[in-house]
Amino acid sequence: MMATPRLKSKYKEEVVNALKEKFQYKTVMQVPKLEKICINQGVGRFSVTDKKIMDTTIVELSTITGQQAVPANSKKDISNFKLRKGMPVGVRVTLRDNNMYEFLDRLISVALPRIRDFKGINEKGFDGRGNYTLGVTEQIIFPEINIDKINKILGMDITFVTSAKSDVEALELLKQFGLPFKNQKTAE
Repeated sequence: MMATPRLKSKYKEEVVNALKEKFQYKTVMQVPKLEKICINQGVGRFSVTDKKIMDTTIVELSTITGQQAVPANSKKDISNFKLRKGMPVGVRVTLRDNNMYEFLDRLISVALPRIRDFKGINEKGFDGRGNYTLGVTEQIIFPEINIDKINKILGMDITFVTSAKSDVEALELLKQFGLPFKNQKTAE
């Protein structure tokens, strides 16, 4: 039997009770939860000129997440970028359950503190439906990536999809997990 991820147990033991108390939920089933984490890494114009970049990007994202990444193809032709419909322009992974909690744990405790001049993540990435998107500018913040073998430094978008009904509930859920949001009073 596999061990339960640390943040999964924290959710069941601490986060549910804290959110239930704060938002006055009547049952445990009303408490919002993290449903999935979607990670997208665009390679854009590099994939048109160099086919190896796509392969290395798939390997890198698979290494970071612990799950096989798949290419994301373009949906239409754009002649200015020499792009045809169906050409690969990015890589994506959707993490759920144990893989999701393991990735979130590594993101919070290892990767985010490695960002240069890190003062916390911005609270403005919510979409109005309880989902939060975080942009990371370099994939080298993850310790699984060997800096010497990097061809191009690429950023990625990490989207946290929650079952929260509002951004306030989602913000509190992510704060309870330990995501280091900026303090609004110090940011202004």
